[in-house]
Amino acid sequence: MELFTPEFGLVFWMFVVFALLFFLLAKFAWPFIVRNLEERAELIDKGVVYAKEAKEQLDNSKAAAEKYIAEAQMKQAEILREAAKMKSQIIEDAKAAATVEAKKVMDAAKLAIEQARKESELQFRNEVSAFALSIAEKMVRKNMAADKAQTELVDKLLNEVEVKN
Repeated sequence: MELFTPEFGLVFWMFVVFALLFFLLAKFAWPFIVRNLEERAELIDKGVVYAKEAKEQLDNSKAAAEKYIAEAQMKQAEILREAAKMKSQIIEDAKAAATVEAKKVMDAAKLAIEQARKESELQFRNEVSAFALSIAEKMVRKNMAADKAQTELVDKLLNEVEVKN
């Protein structure tokens, strides 16, 4: 079992090498390793702080964006209300203008119809008068065909003239 039991010289030299290695590492390597670990820890801490700040900025940006979106939606709603009012006003104005124009057209049409009716009445009267004169002329000619009738008419007319004067 000598394989498992080390000799004193071997243990001594292992201890010397270990101590020398420990001393060299403690003197030169450990400060460098510890310094790098501390720098790394600071870098990680700064990264965490930066991430928190970035998250806060992102949250603030989201809040600002939501505020702007809400503002834009309110403005959009206001613009739509104004557009609806303008639309209603334009429709009302157009209806009023159309009513006025329709009234003008109706008045003009009534006037034209009235004038046409008066012209038709006048034309009808003229035609009736012409027919009446034509008929009267024919009847007088027929009645005046005899000399006796002519002399009676002349005497009657002269008597009427004398009575008036």
